Amino acid sequence: MEIRASTVLPAKRENIELQTGDGLTLVGELALPHNDPVATLVCLHPLPTHGGMMDSHVMRKASYRLPALADLAVLRFNTRGTTSERGTSDGVFEDGVGERLDVAAALEYAEFHDLPHPWLLGWSFGTELALRWGRDPLVEGAILLSPPLKRATDEDLDAWAAFGRPLTALVPEFDDYLRPDEAVKRFARVPQAEVVGVEGAKHLWVGEPYVRIVLTEIVKRVNPEALPLPTEV
Repeated sequence: MEIRASTVLPAKRENIELQTGDGLTLVGELALPHNDPVATLVCLHPLPTHGGMMDSHVMRKASYRLPALADLAVLRFNTRGTTSERGTSDGVFEDGVGERLDVAAALEYAEFHDLPHPWLLGWSFGTELALRWGRDPLVEGAILLSPPLKRATDEDLDAWAAFGRPLTALVPEFDDYLRPDEAVKRFARVPQAEVVGVEGAKHLWVGEPYVRIVLTEIVKRVNPEALPLPTEV
């Protein structure tokens, strides 16, 4: 069977709740491989005021495929005030400020449940949460999809440089906010950062070829022994 956009591969899936330091309950899902996970993706979704949520398609497809194909645990959740089919998280959108506590709650959940080697996977707004609030000793590194570098500043990049953990930015050739040449200049402040320009791609990564590129680049950093990812099962 060819893996398509709608393919859901086997995994142990459970609805979860995260508790924030300011008393909010956030709704989410944890997808686990049937074997012990090799590493964990903590997903930070795009801007909720523009339709971003835990079911934004790249993160949903990561949870549908990567537990089975790459032995990864995939933790997705709705940040405060965000709604998806899973439900609505408490609170209201706080423009990336109060969401600091949401990131902390996800990492606390990962630590309490012994999820191994957490990596942050941010997309657009989620990349800014990763850069600003993801510098936790528990975090192994971060993978950024379509980083706009708007709320996240040069000071945040300098702080990540000092943090020292790996940082990979996947930047679409035709991104709406930050394209590869400019991204190389902006991320030059982070010696350990790698910018990967993706030819033909746009901010939303629409199309199965681009989804496969993204998932392959994620696995290359997190569990390279699982490559190449199969296209059929």
